[in-house]
Amino acid sequence: MLSYGKNVLFSTNPKLIKKVYVSKTLKDKSVIEYLEKNHLHYDLLPIDVLNKKCNGNHQGVVILRDDYEYSTFEELMNLDFIVILDHLEDPHNFGAIIRTCEAAGVKGIIIPKDRSVSVNDVVIKTSVGTTENIKICKVTNLVDTIKKLKKADYFVYGSIMSGIDYRECNYAPKKVLIIGNEGKGISPLVLKTCDELVKIPMKGQVNSLNASVAAALLIYQMGDL
Repeated sequence: MLSYGKNVLFSTNPKLIKKVYVSKTLKDKSVIEYLEKNHLHYDLLPIDVLNKKCNGNHQGVVILRDDYEYSTFEELMNLDFIVILDHLEDPHNFGAIIRTCEAAGVKGIIIPKDRSVSVNDVVIKTSVGTTENIKICKVTNLVDTIKKLKKADYFVYGSIMSGIDYRECNYAPKKVLIIGNEGKGISPLVLKTCDELVKIPMKGQVNSLNASVAAALLIYQMGDL
């Protein structure tokens, strides 16, 4: 797969990188120094060639790397805090949530296999390469997965417009936070599995927050920072 951007390059495990394409006009010497230090093969190409390789802001660096390797469900079972994204669709939201999780020390994210954004070039760029530090698991059925987590003593919190103020909740040591779809929120069947529903109070004209912004507020409140 292709990813891009200088920060993504520096954050990606060199062992995953097959080749790097660098703009001939790139003035940042740290990129070439990094490539040579890590013995990474690279080609210097005209900027218009790089523009054709990807649609995003590549900053003069395009990376050909191994596909993202998802974690298994079992690998997440030793974590105290897991975030579940219920059919999130926007890769920018997904990338921003990954970045927040990494910054807050949350190591596990679960997403459904169908009708959901996956780890792609936009997600990796938006996360600034922090996908490498997070265990992301794809599951076939969110409801069944949540039931397994509850049997393992996880307490499940759902983010929804109604519920208790997220600042007034005493969060369990082992916990799951569910963030819903950007437009539809948490799906009805998943909502029924929640042990507690929490809301972020609104005082302005807007009655909801961007999914990644809401996730950031809740993650930092629920975490151990």
